[in-house]
Amino acid sequence: MGSTPPRPRRSRRWRWASLFGATALAVTAGGALACPAGAAGTNVDFATHCIPPAVAGIPPIDGTTTANVSVDNTSPKVGDTITVTYTVVTAAASNPTDLALPADIMTPTGKVTLGGAQTGDVTVAGPKKNPPVPGKAAFPSFSMTGTFTVTKAGKITLSPGDYNIHTSYILELDTPCTVTNPPAPVSETVTATDGTPANTRAISLSSASGDPGAGVTVSGTNFTPGATVTLAGRSGNQQTADTATVTANAQGSFSGSLVVNDKTTTGIVAYEGASWSADKGAGPAAYVVNDNTPVPPGSQKLTTTVKAGTLSMSQAGDSVALSAVDFGKGGASTGKLQTVTVRDFRGGPAGWSLTGKVTDFAGPGGRIDAGKLSWTPACATKAGSPSTCKAGSAGSVGASGATLASTSDGTLTGGEFTVDAGLSLDVPAFTAPGGYSGVLTLTLT
Repeated sequence: MGSTPPRPRRSRRWRWASLFGATALAVTAGGALACPAGAAGTNVDFATHCIPPAVAGIPPIDGTTTANVSVDNTSPKVGDTITVTYTVVTAAASNPTDLALPADIMTPTGKVTLGGAQTGDVTVAGPKKNPPVPGKAAFPSFSMTGTFTVTKAGKITLSPGDYNIHTSYILELDTPCTVTNPPAPVSETVTATDGTPANTRAISLSSASGDPGAGVTVSGTNFTPGATVTLAGRSGNQQTADTATVTANAQGSFSGSLVVNDKTTTGIVAYEGASWSADKGAGPAAYVVNDNTPVPPGSQKLTTTVKAGTLSMSQAGDSVALSAVDFGKGGASTGKLQTVTVRDFRGGPAGWSLTGKVTDFAGPGGRIDAGKLSWTPACATKAGSPSTCKAGSAGSVGASGATLASTSDGTLTGGEFTVDAGLSLDVPAFTAPGGYSGVLTLTLT
């Protein structure tokens, strides 16, 4: 019998290079599949630079990644932990070889970039799980998750960042993919609050004045049900020796009597806890002790009253013309908010908050989303004001709104403040020519 001719042997170099090449390109690819169900962020595109392992002998890949960032809570409080999911929907390349890749060889990691009220990066990682990928086929999308703790109140933006794919096929290899022009576009926004519930406690008095030693009935609402509430006189910013305690009923209401002896009394407060707190108190409600001290012969008694005013705002105008942008280029259409003046003449312990929200910008080409408008707030306090104005965080305004400026609660608040903001509307490049307008509504509370 004749012998069978030996099979030609492929060189080891050829076989390993082929496998390495397939693996290296595979790990730089995302896929054309849709985002996993439940993802709430917006798909965004950004230029990406991917570097295959050197052993593969493949040049860097420059392309476009489509990605999505979602969170489990878009309205967190400071101190809450947020779970972030970063999904690469379509990456910069697909499998260029005829080799099929096996399942479960890809382990992704990456970062999500935070902006606005809180900055930094969130580290995310995905499971070692992927379906088999046929040769020449698009690669499936993959997701990575991580967490971060909210440390500041305000709007926090989340953008997809750099990612890396580690493969365990033939060799352990890494292919890093970086954002070419960081940061990438914003995919998700969360609005964080300081976690302190609004104080709605309130009191009223049966009389605004009385003789020394007379009692005044103090009625309160919206206190903690069953709480012990202290009633106390105030002389300016200081508490007097006149105090009494009552217990709030199951509805958080009470009615109690306070005997007022101190002739310097200017108001009455009610509060929960061991001492006055603007977070758990109400008042002061104005109260004056009648001074019946006889006037010495040849003397005249002089009296005056400081009347509490209101919280109000005014603005320098009601229209803003943003700068024009070019069709095909788009970009930032900028301007300046008409100056807002806030006057807090209430003379109590409560601060204030000035917020704004905007509608979509309507025009001949349809609409420009409200989320495309961002601002950079600024706030100045008039000298002598008891309160200090704090500007809101720079970032998107949007339809859900954002804080423009505020003051904190305190023993005695008030003053006069001027509020400004730089405005910037991110106009998409090929928005149809014409005028677009939206309405920015400011609310003072």
